[in-house]
This record gives sequence, structure tokens and C-alpha cells, in this order.
Amino acid sequence: MAIPFGDQPMSRPAPARLPARHAGGQTLAARRFFGLVMSVLLLSIAAWWLTSLIPVQQIDTPDGYFPVAFWVSSLLLFAGSIMMARAVNFVRLERQMPFRRSLFGALAIGGLFWGVQTYGLWVLMPHDRSAEAAQSGVNAFVVMLATVHGMHFVVAVLFLSYVTVRALADRYDHEYYWGVTVCAWFWHALGILWIGILAIFAIAAA
Repeated sequence: MAIPFGDQPMSRPAPARLPARHAGGQTLAARRFFGLVMSVLLLSIAAWWLTSLIPVQQIDTPDGYFPVAFWVSSLLLFAGSIMMARAVNFVRLERQMPFRRSLFGALAIGGLFWGVQTYGLWVLMPHDRSAEAAQSGVNAFVVMLATVHGMHFVVAVLFLSYVTVRALADRYDHEYYWGVTVCAWFWHALGILWIGILAIFAIAAA
């Protein structure tokens, strides 16, 4: 016997599909971010090793000496600022390929800066490693400032890696590039701070 329409059992709604634990786009972005950071780290290690092989004379000061590596890292920091300015200009003009190349160039310069700057800090450390030498003199003060600056530069490289990953995913265009602008100004600010550190060292060592 047929069941009346009003007495028919109600069908159960289909269970809602849960989102995948690892979404494809997020997984690719995470892999790209990890790959970029590791590439920059390996490049910095290579730069440190190559810098250590170059026999250069240090600049003597009344209270120690100033590593030539710091002058090289200063040029790298300036070159990175140019690359970031170019990246902002290219994304404004909707030139995606030059925009991405500028970001990759800035990342490469960041890796070189890491290696050369770390070598300069290592050279600047007191050779006798005594507690008194490590806590006094101009060199110790510059090491402290340069180390703090380097820690902020690590954040800048991570920020730049994140921006590059988003650029590869076509997240920036001529209307939306706020993240690129902030990253560029962060790099410029670190360059200005580094100039201040060099000025402090020059005044203290005079």
C-alpha cells in the first residue's frame, strides 16, 4: 500500500563537506615561502664563506678597527633599496614580470647582506674573547647595534619572502600593492638606521 504524501519519511540532509585540511593553494604558498627562506639562508652561508676567503685589510681606528665587510654590506643594503623601489614602481605600472624579478633580486641581495654582515660582526668581535674586551670599547658598542639591526633585517627578509609568495600568486596589481609598499619602506628604514650606526661608530672612534 502506498504511503500518503504527508506520512512519507523525511530524507536526511547530506552532511556538509568539511574543507580539506591542506588546501592546495595554501600548501603551495607554504612550500614557496619555505623554499625562498632556505635559498636566502644558503646564499648567506655561501656569501660568508666567500667573504672569509678574501684577504682584505681592516680600517684601523683609535679604538680597534672597522671591518671592510661593513662597507660592502652597506652597498648591498643600498642596492636592495633600489630593487624594492623598482618593485613598487613596476607593480604600479602593472608590469608583473619585472616586478617579480625585482623582488627576487632584493631577496638575493638580502642573502648576500646576511652573509657579509655576519662575517663583519665575527671579525669585529674581540680576539682575546675576555669579558672586559667584550664589554668595553667602540667595537663592542657597534657589535651590539649591528646585531640588533641584523635581527630586524631577518624580519625584513621574512616579510619580503611573504610578499614574493603573494606576488607569485598574482595578489598584487596597480590598484592593490600596499604590502609591497610597506615592505619597501621597511627596507629603506633599515638602510637609514644602518647609516646612523656607521655615523655613531665614526664619531665614537674619532
